[in-house]
Amino acid sequence: MLEFRTQGFNSYAVKYSPFFDSRIAVASAANFGLVGNGRLYVLGLTPQGIVAEKWFDTQDSLYDLCWSETHENQCVVAAGDGSIKLFDIALDEFPVQSWQEHKREVFAVHWNLVAKDTFCSSSWDGTLKIWSPERSDSLITIPTHSCTYSASFSPHSPSMLSSVSSDSHLRIFDLRTPSSASNHLTASIPLHSPPQQRPQQAAAAAVPPSEALTHDWNKYRAPIIAAAGVDRLIRTFDIRSPAQGPLAVLPGHEYAVRKVAWSPHLSDVLLSASYDMTCRVWTDGSALGAVGGQQQQQRQQEQEEGGIRMGMGMGGAGGDPLAFGGGRQLGSMGRHTEFVMGVDWCLFGAEGWCASAGWDERLLVWDVRAIMG
Repeated sequence: MLEFRTQGFNSYAVKYSPFFDSRIAVASAANFGLVGNGRLYVLGLTPQGIVAEKWFDTQDSLYDLCWSETHENQCVVAAGDGSIKLFDIALDEFPVQSWQEHKREVFAVHWNLVAKDTFCSSSWDGTLKIWSPERSDSLITIPTHSCTYSASFSPHSPSMLSSVSSDSHLRIFDLRTPSSASNHLTASIPLHSPPQQRPQQAAAAAVPPSEALTHDWNKYRAPIIAAAGVDRLIRTFDIRSPAQGPLAVLPGHEYAVRKVAWSPHLSDVLLSASYDMTCRVWTDGSALGAVGGQQQQQRQQEQEEGGIRMGMGMGGAGGDPLAFGGGRQLGSMGRHTEFVMGVDWCLFGAEGWCASAGWDERLLVWDVRAIMG
């Protein structure tokens, strides 16, 4: 495990470069993001450890970042003063572009992985905006009417994007639809909705609405999204069936889940970061052979034959009555000593390498396979 100390700055987000396996960026804030400056770190992984290649200070806290998909040296950051800034790490001190349209804190930015010429942002002001780095103003503004913590383009379509908000809803937008038709909204899924009751299973326990803080699109299964937030549960959804409820419910975190990220290598594995100071790796139960082989499948069949069903109300994973869908925790990493705010997978090399960052002023680079039981 490698470590870098962001002295005086508490991390909010971490992202691997899509061009280099040895470059990581971290968005951070002084004084836990409550007041003070922000700093964008650009770090390099070297044989001597992690070194700071460059950093940029900003007037307000930084809450998120994303790398450009077209320019290897450019990075977008989301700031607490409502601004969005584009930095070029080949240059010094100042951003090459800055936008100021959001009325409140910008909490998420995400680059379009398919079209590669746009990125989106979401803000506490209840809007999503789509931007081009070549334009000085936004291309599209989409109201969500709720404090929006996370926004993301689909990795499978250049025109679909999603968001989760404080009203406990996952929203799907398709820019191919007319703007007059509900502002491109095609689905609004209540995250707290119970799973559909299956034959010979107890009814699902009711869960009250709570703020949704994070979500991510599956990299292999186009309609699958994972979402999580204040209620500590990770859920997966199929956006083709908005009324179906969650496909899987994964309990285990002790406090709010701040970040989820699907593996770029395995279709059923995801990573989470939480205020309980842990990072955890999960399978959603959709590909047992990929994570446990025939032994896992046989064990599940034996449990079902013995009356221990994997559904809601029947003590799914680990006997938790909220578990549903056959997913389970594969491992936990507890080396952080404060809230873990961000995690990201490395796209290159051996599958399993990731980075995590938190309020303990530490970035950790580690191998998920080392904690999988």
